[in-house]
Order: sequence, then C-alpha cells, then structure tokens
Amino acid sequence: MKLTPKFSIFFPVPIIISLVCATFSQEPAANEPKTHGIQVANLDRSVKPGDDFYLYANGDWIKRTKIPNDRAGVGVFTILDDLANKRTADLIQEVSKANGAAGSPERKIADLYNSYMDEKAIEAKGLAPIKPHLDEIAAIQDKKELAFALGASMRADVDALNNTNFHTHNLFGLWTAPDFNDSTHYTAYLLQGGLQLPDREYYLSDSEQMKKTREEYQKHVAAMLKLAGFSDVDACAARIVELEHKIAEKHTSIADNEDIHKANNPWNQSDFATKAPGLDWDEFFRGAELSERKKFIVWQPAAFTGESQLVASQPLETWKDWLSFHLIESYAGVLPKALNDERFGFFGKELYGIPQQRPRWERGVFTVDDLLGDDVGRIYAQRYFSPEAKAQGEAMVRNIVEAFRRRIDALTWMNPATKAEAKAKLSALYVGIGYPETWHDYSGLEIKEDDIFGNLWRGSLFEYHYAIGRLGKDVDRKEWSMTPQTVNAVNLPLQNALNFPAAILQPPFFDPKAPSVVNYGAIGAVIGHEVSHTFDTEGSTFDSTGALRNWWTPDDLKHFEEATGKLAAQYDTYKPFPDLHVNGKQTIAENIADLGGVAASYDGYRASFGGKEAPSQDGFTGDQQFFIAFGQNWGEKIRDAALRQQVLTDEHSPAEYRADTVRNNDAWYAAFDVKPGEKLYLAPEERVRIW
Repeated sequence: MKLTPKFSIFFPVPIIISLVCATFSQEPAANEPKTHGIQVANLDRSVKPGDDFYLYANGDWIKRTKIPNDRAGVGVFTILDDLANKRTADLIQEVSKANGAAGSPERKIADLYNSYMDEKAIEAKGLAPIKPHLDEIAAIQDKKELAFALGASMRADVDALNNTNFHTHNLFGLWTAPDFNDSTHYTAYLLQGGLQLPDREYYLSDSEQMKKTREEYQKHVAAMLKLAGFSDVDACAARIVELEHKIAEKHTSIADNEDIHKANNPWNQSDFATKAPGLDWDEFFRGAELSERKKFIVWQPAAFTGESQLVASQPLETWKDWLSFHLIESYAGVLPKALNDERFGFFGKELYGIPQQRPRWERGVFTVDDLLGDDVGRIYAQRYFSPEAKAQGEAMVRNIVEAFRRRIDALTWMNPATKAEAKAKLSALYVGIGYPETWHDYSGLEIKEDDIFGNLWRGSLFEYHYAIGRLGKDVDRKEWSMTPQTVNAVNLPLQNALNFPAAILQPPFFDPKAPSVVNYGAIGAVIGHEVSHTFDTEGSTFDSTGALRNWWTPDDLKHFEEATGKLAAQYDTYKPFPDLHVNGKQTIAENIADLGGVAASYDGYRASFGGKEAPSQDGFTGDQQFFIAFGQNWGEKIRDAALRQQVLTDEHSPAEYRADTVRNNDAWYAAFDVKPGEKLYLAPEERVRIW
C-alpha cells in the first residue's frame, strides 16, 4: 500500500542492497520544476488530452529526456531521491568528521558507511568473511540438520501489505504485525519464499522473453558459484534453477496474495507437521528461535504445504547448493568486486536493462539507510524539515480527509450503518507527517569500521530479534514503517495509519510558492491516494481499530465488489507491450487509491476556494492546472526491461495508466472539453465511481 522499492544464520540483508540504486519507485514520478506551478514546457500540445492525457501532460519532457546509464528510469521521484541521498551522504560525512563517541549513533553511522566504502579491505579479505557460513552449509548431514538451517536462515524481511521483499529469498519469511484476529497485539505471519527471481512468473511463463531470462539466470548462477570457488558449477546451477522452478510452482500469485481473507490462516505450531508434512518443523522453529511461539498466521497455506514436501522429496545436496547460492547472492555487494559485478550484470543489466551501476557512495547511503535508517532520519528531519512545513502538511491532510468524509456522506448506494463505520475509520486514522514520534533504538547493534560483512550480518540478526521480541506485545499504532529521508508515502491498514515522510513533502510534490491548486493536484493526490487505501480492496476489510472484520452490509459489499471488478476490467485492457497487459486484479488496490485520491483531492481543492474559481495561470483554468499537476506526478521515462518487470511483479500500474485514471472523473471531461470519439472518453455510465 505504498505510493511505491528498499532489502544467519544465513541471509541478513536484502539482496537488492546494491541493486536498489539501480531501480526506482513505482510511485509518483514527474519532472524537475522550472517554475512554481504546472510545468508548461513539459506539455505536448499536439496531443489531445482526451486521446492521451499522460502524453499531453508530459510528452515534450519525455521527448527531450534521456535515461542515465545507471538508472532504470527517471522522473521526479529520482530527482527527489537524489536530493535525499545527497543530503544523507553529506550528513554522513559531517558526522564522520565529528568523531563521535564509540557506540554513539553518529559513530555507528560513520563506521557503517566507511566499512562499506573500504573496497581495498573488502578485496583483501576475499571470501574469508563468508567462508565459515558456507562451511556450515557444507557440513549439513541430513534433512533434520537442513530443517534447522532453513529455520536459522529465516529473517524479518517481508511486509505482506506493502510488498516489501514480499517473496523472501529464504524458504519462508517472517512478518511481525498486528494480529488479524486481535488487533491490539503483534503476531507472527509466515510467508512463502525461496525464489531469487522477482516472481513465480519468471519461472513459469512460456514467453520467449522469460525463457531467455531463465537461460541467462542459470548462466549467472553458475558464474557466481565459480567465483565463490565451487566446482562442477554448471550441474549445480541446473539443479538450483530446477529447484526454484519447483518452488515457483507452489507459490501463490501476487493477485491472489492480495485477497486478505485467503491469508487469514491461524495455525498452531503443532499443526505444521500435519498440514505441511515433509519438513522437520520442530527443528525449523528451533533454528528460527521460535520454539516457544505457539501460534502463527500462514499467508499462503498451499505454498507451505508444497515447499515442505519439496524439502522431503528433493536431494539434500541440491538444497545445500541452493542455500550456498542464496547466501553468496545476498552478500555479493560486500564481497570481492568480481562477485558484485556479476550480480549487477544479471539483476541490473539483464532484468532492468541498466548499462552501469550507481556510484558506490550512493550504494553506501542505501546501506546506512537500511541498517540505521532512524538514526540518520533523526538528523535529517532536524536539518531539512521545518515546523512550518509540518504544519502545512498537516493542514492539507485534514482538508483532504474532511473531503473524503463528505464524499462518504454523499454516496447514494451506501447504507447509513456502513457509512458510520467508514467515517469511524477516518476519525481514528493516525497521520504521521515528516518524522515519527518515537525512534528505533539501535543501541544493541554492534557496528565495526573494518567489518562490512559482519555489520550486515549482525544488522539483519538485530532486526530479526527485534521482530520476534515484539510477538505478543501491545501494538504501537503510531509506529512508522518509513524513515524521514524516504521519498514515498504509505498506508498501514493494520494500524489504521498513514506516513508521509519529510523527503516527499517538497517541490515539486509540495511547493509553498506554487498556486495551491497545483499543490492539491500534486501532493494532494498523493495524500488522497493514501487516505483512499483505507477503503481499497485490502483496507476496506479492516475496521477502525485495524481488526479484520466485515463492517459492510451485504448490499453495500456487493456494490463495492461490482465497482472494483469494473475498474479491474478497465485496467486489463491496457497493454504496454503487445504480449503483455496490465493485471487489473493484481493492481486493483492501487488503482482504487489513485481513483479515490484524485477525486478527494479535487474536492479538497474546490472546498479550499469556498465555491469560487481558482485563478488562472499561464492560460490554464484552476481545474486544468489541478489535473495537469496530477498528470505530471506520473511523468516518467522507463526502460522496457524495467517496465516489463513492473507489469509482472508490481501491484502498481505503469505510470501512464495511473495518470489516465482521470478518464473516470467527470470534472476532467469538463476541464478539457473531452468528447465522444476521443480515445480516453468513457460514457458517463462507464466511468467507475467508488468513493
């Protein structure tokens, strides 16, 4: 539910820690502002708004923009992210020079960054840091010891509702979150995993593109094993890829994963042996340090049953090869350069089409953000987010939430009892602006200036122990899931909460010098998007306390499901490639949020002018400025390989179709005099209206 990417015994850090710089968020992306208002120079006036609103709003910018060699795509997100990264790097350099006391937040930040940047030391150590862990895997003698090792490799590296590393690279992943059935306490969610490629479709699709990707992936697996000193690497690689193919066959699709009711599967620890036989679960939970945990929620039961059977049926040596490869892949960014280059060659160049990797200093910033994000964020917020900006952001949120409340009141199809429940969610909604009220405490994490491998290893274990340490404890509904230096926003349905980090509350999303109507079209639509997530196909299943509960009357729920089905069908018609269309079911929650977000923000903008028309600027009316600002949120230029991966694996639709959601808004038709026969035109009865 993000307006979005970030990532033993075995796999402490997300594999993408050196690739995250090679990707970019699927969140609002537009173009660098040259003036305070809509970017008139970016418009392509040769395109009719009613034929292609996305190109009308962004076409000239797209024509003159080149994607840098180290990027998957460019847009306003990358501009703001670059700014946040540069600021963070400057802060890191500043605290490094201050020579803080040993163990202090400042010293840890400096030591972590310096350990990542010391390439000479990394090369000198070679494979020595990883060798003891590879030796542990090699020493596994039977399936009982394998079960322990699989449990020991599990990490808190998934977030089921926000698609954070949703398919963990370990066999299974842990997510600590409020209990579906007891929203006042944290519980343990277990999720499917085991794949190195982004999604099961990369293994199962019969398309020529995917066949080629699998061939290149197998070559990559062999190359990584060879660089790590393994023998008979071609045969090992074939076995590993075949095992992952079998795992993929057991996986639930992204679209089905988003059906919350299918995910609510409470299992006692004693149930696993009968419901998912094949894996020695006692040893698995002992390895995972969860032997005392009696209850879990299993998100994808069929995957657990299937993957457990694979542990029993597949040869021990194949599993050991698989464990070794996943370990090497996870740490390649802090091992000798040849391993890092090989990994980028596949995951960066092959999967995203990116010619070159981002500078190491930027990857170092991401590493610090991953492990010590709140320590950096505390300094970032003090330096770059003023009390005035926080107050302005809070005022706009209040206005848009109130607009959403009025929209609920005006619904003709909704029963008063359902309306009361919906408005109760809005009244209880926690909205965090800029930075959290409490900060994550890293005092128990040991960071050494000369040990990047150990730092990442200990960091992952630290977060895992933090996650399992919260199980059964009271929920903190004001806890943040993002750092202030993150250019993004998020809805947290199990907490009934929103986070808007400081880094997104700046131009061009939010520009105090721009006309307010433009801010409503830009950051207002972002705010409205997150508020709308409270009532998307996922959010609408939770009540005001964050509990999974049906608060709908049967007739209201039927109407809602019919409307969302109509929206999904609309997105199914969009084809960014001749052989690939958008998955309307997979993207439905984000599409609902886009639809409701622009509608609520439009109402908020109109209400802010008290019934009067907004002043024209550059020859555009207030309504035209609003919709163009919204369309320019989404202006981006993306490589085909990255776009293809997004369509297959992301719950967000491509930017072009997110901008074109305006075709469901009556006011857009009036603003641009859109007529029948134009490509985006929908007859009034065909326009999707939900909230």
